Amino acid sequence: SLKMASDSPESLMTLCTDYCLRNLEGTLCYLLDNETLRLHPDIFLPSEICDKLVNEYVELVKTDSIFEPHESFFTLFSDPRSTRLARIHLREQIVQDQDLEAIRKQDLVELYLTNCEKLTAKSLQTLVSFSHTLISLSLFGCCNIFYEEENPGGCEDDCLVNPTRQVLVKDFTFEGFSRLRFLNLGRLIEGVNVETLLRPLASLAALDLSGIQLNDVGFLTQWKDSLVSLVLYNMDLSEEHIQVIAQLRKLRHLDISRDHLSSYYKFKLTRRVLNLFVENLVNLTSLDISGHTMLENCTIPSMEEKMGQTSIEPAKSSIAPFRGLKRPLQFLGLFETSLCRLTHIPAYKVSGDKNEEQVLNAIEAYTEHRPEITSRAINLLFDIARIERCSQLLRALQLVITALKCHKDDKNIQVTGSAALFYLTNSEYRMEQSVKLRRQVIQVVLNGMESYQEVTVQRNCCLTLCNFSIPEELEFQYRRVNELLLNILNQSRQDESIQRIAVHLCNALVCQVDNDHKEAVGKMGFVMTMLKLIQKKLADKTCDQVMEFSWSALWNITDETPDNCEMFLNYSGMKLFLECLKEFPEKQELHRNMLGLLGNVAEVKELRPQLMTSQFISVFSNLLESKADGIEVSYNACGVLSHIMFDGPDAWGICEPHREEVVKRMWAAIQSWDINSRRNINYRSFEPILRLLPQGISPVSQHWATWALYNLVSVYPDKYCPLLIKEGGIPLLKDMIKMASARQETKEMARKVIEHCSNFKEENMDTSR
Repeated sequence: SLKMASDSPESLMTLCTDYCLRNLEGTLCYLLDNETLRLHPDIFLPSEICDKLVNEYVELVKTDSIFEPHESFFTLFSDPRSTRLARIHLREQIVQDQDLEAIRKQDLVELYLTNCEKLTAKSLQTLVSFSHTLISLSLFGCCNIFYEEENPGGCEDDCLVNPTRQVLVKDFTFEGFSRLRFLNLGRLIEGVNVETLLRPLASLAALDLSGIQLNDVGFLTQWKDSLVSLVLYNMDLSEEHIQVIAQLRKLRHLDISRDHLSSYYKFKLTRRVLNLFVENLVNLTSLDISGHTMLENCTIPSMEEKMGQTSIEPAKSSIAPFRGLKRPLQFLGLFETSLCRLTHIPAYKVSGDKNEEQVLNAIEAYTEHRPEITSRAINLLFDIARIERCSQLLRALQLVITALKCHKDDKNIQVTGSAALFYLTNSEYRMEQSVKLRRQVIQVVLNGMESYQEVTVQRNCCLTLCNFSIPEELEFQYRRVNELLLNILNQSRQDESIQRIAVHLCNALVCQVDNDHKEAVGKMGFVMTMLKLIQKKLADKTCDQVMEFSWSALWNITDETPDNCEMFLNYSGMKLFLECLKEFPEKQELHRNMLGLLGNVAEVKELRPQLMTSQFISVFSNLLESKADGIEVSYNACGVLSHIMFDGPDAWGICEPHREEVVKRMWAAIQSWDINSRRNINYRSFEPILRLLPQGISPVSQHWATWALYNLVSVYPDKYCPLLIKEGGIPLLKDMIKMASARQETKEMARKVIEHCSNFKEENMDTSR
């Protein structure tokens, strides 16, 4: 059965396994000749540990894009004297012939090979080496395992003319597999004679022949005393099939379901057939008839059907033939049949499309081997999550996560699953989800974005990420999520809505994170990507959310990060700034974002000379009078100029405009601002403002810095008083009050800041004993 994404903490065993697999060289192994992994000679591991190592390895290769597979991994388990394997589950392209060959000396009890398309007839020969111990075997979807490469003529020169061709192996049988009880041959390729293959097996208990068309199944009666489970999914049945099935009296589980979309089926299920099953298969506890068309009415009259409390008692069954059951079935598969909508169904668990419970049962039952059905069931869940409220949220989420992990390359499941996740993780369900579960969602969403460049999947994944607290909840995958978003934004043909969501996410990811994160993202090409987006929008003469978010993202990523500020200048950021100002003179949000960013650039002493041109200084000076976005644009323009002034008259390398004239305009601007303005800005540190206090070369810069502090501690005392105290602002203000060069009004304001902070401190003193 498929592993369910559990919500309890990981076991110590799982954590250790995961750590060892990610660090094989530093834990269990050493590298021979710098390429082959070898187990340390003093290591002896029991099957409980080895099985887990192999099964988790397969899971990691499949679901974690960062995990690197090792070519020689399976050779670590080649010697049963140091490692024991008993039960292993191998999937898809991960496993090749030489991997099974490497472990052929192991006494395997259970071997599940699912969709291992790289395995050829060489692996059939390897299976023989497990024949004396194997109890369970699955070859589900291993479509090439009965093919071997044949070289026509066998002559070496001839190979060049006639390349090898695939030939079906017809002489293999399960001769010698004396202990084999459970066998899954689902999706076995045509041409293999199933009867001959299976005849040597003495006492089969479970057989799965999904997706195989057999017109004669008479041979199944040789196991009528041992067969307890039979799966014939997607086999087109006939009266002969039904007669054979009715003789298998030991059956507890019978699955004759089908995918009603896959092809035209002649067989229709009748009341008589169901009666035959109920009368003959007296041990039946599980029956699946999903996807079948019912030929004649199996249901009781609708008046009677609606009466009374819903019941699972066979006597009250709405499906007439099931009134003959001795007890309710444990499971009844009715997905995509008309029967699932009836009132009284005699089963504890029903798969169907009537309600959430039935839909979840369908996803659970069909995920591993029937993605075609699962994607339709997830689609139904998506509608439930979108329109109603999910009552089994955790189960729903875990099932969708499992399906997305299991079918990473199935487009239908990725589309429907990612859409369902969007609704299952939105804010109304937030309280019910653990950190672990939300991390699992993020992992599968990122897997989907990685595997699929398809618009719908990308959009669904981006929208789902918007349901998380950013950056906090994404920080454990910080690098990867940024790389994926930048990858989306760098695609030449772009979907407008995805572009908007991706830029919004990028912006949120670089807001309120540490500088080393910002530097890392800058090195990934973040600055360049945003500038390219801005350039495209400029060319189209559009100022939309993408344009505004891109400038906002640049503002965030350059905050106290000189490397990114320098990149902005190197990639002609200033040219774009001027062009945007000219093209969009009325766009206030845009001006605020652009000037916020230039404020960050101006804080970097080495970069300020690049802002020292007549053109730039004139633009900044004119923006001092801007009433855009309250005081924000004027405030940010003044901040840029305050840092430039701080370098003193000697650094003023231009004739026009004059330094004094600009200073005058700065004073006038600051005096025009309302000190109680609510702000559209977020300081993580006051360091760039505080450095303007202890100096006499530019009193106006000192005044701007003091005004900024006064405004922030008055309007947002809870946030900014502690920050100012913590960063040593109070002594700096006190020293500034003593300076002869500081303006009287600046000193007055500084006193008010100190007073505010001391009042705040007294009010918030801890008086509890």
